[in-house]
Amino acid sequence: MWWGFAPLYFKAVGAAMPTEVLAHRIIWSCLFLLVLLKVRGRFVDFRAMLRDRRTLLILSGTTLLITVNWLLFIWAIANARLLEASLGYFINPLVNVLLGFVIFRERLRPRQVVAVALAAAGVAWMALGGVGVPLISITLAVSFGLYGMLRRIVPVSGMVGLTAETLLLLPWAVLWLGILEKRGELAFGHGGPLLTVLLGSAGWITALPLIWFTEGAKRLRYATLGFLLYLAPTFQFLLAVVAFGEPFTRQHAVSFGFIWAALALYSFDTWQGLRPRNPARASA
Repeated sequence: MWWGFAPLYFKAVGAAMPTEVLAHRIIWSCLFLLVLLKVRGRFVDFRAMLRDRRTLLILSGTTLLITVNWLLFIWAIANARLLEASLGYFINPLVNVLLGFVIFRERLRPRQVVAVALAAAGVAWMALGGVGVPLISITLAVSFGLYGMLRRIVPVSGMVGLTAETLLLLPWAVLWLGILEKRGELAFGHGGPLLTVLLGSAGWITALPLIWFTEGAKRLRYATLGFLLYLAPTFQFLLAVVAFGEPFTRQHAVSFGFIWAALALYSFDTWQGLRPRNPARASA
């Protein structure tokens, strides 16, 4: 739900350029996470991770992917494209299925094939129906899908990995804020006290839901987690149409209908796959 209502925050800091918002998100998240690592006694894991070249190389790739994802999401909200962004997170689970098939050679079950085909039909309908190719949706879904895939093979916790990613980006974020200050385009400290406080809050606003997600994922069944992840794009969709007044045309309705049908079929298939095949044995 936090991720679903996050666009309200990014709307509130809309007076700052998306690149400045991203820089603040990186800087304050890094500082917040370093303090959290210290409090929770996780610096031993963090130092061990820094000595692992393979892990650092993979995290460099995830850093690039999450940067693209964060910046594009902020830009989409600033430019009244949240509806398209929400579509990206709706199709993300199906992109994960496709990535598993292409990269890990995982077999697709019949319902999964139909679900991916329905999602592709929804995207194609939007592209051919006059709305245009949903590049924001596709980029968000693919970047987050690749990010999740790479993070799965990194032997570090979510908090340690996220700290490393923000630390890798920290010098560039500080440099960019310095450039904006020199140009006289920096909103932080110049756009009023409320905007400054909101930008300075980007760290915990970004990091807390990621930590909650990481901890929750360890405790929930995969099917339950999958259903809960639909809350974010659902609330983003409602905010875009109801609160922000973005146009929702007949073409949008048909495209989203295809995507929602695909998600329903995919979720049903996942639920069926997790059910015990022998109820008597399971109860015993």
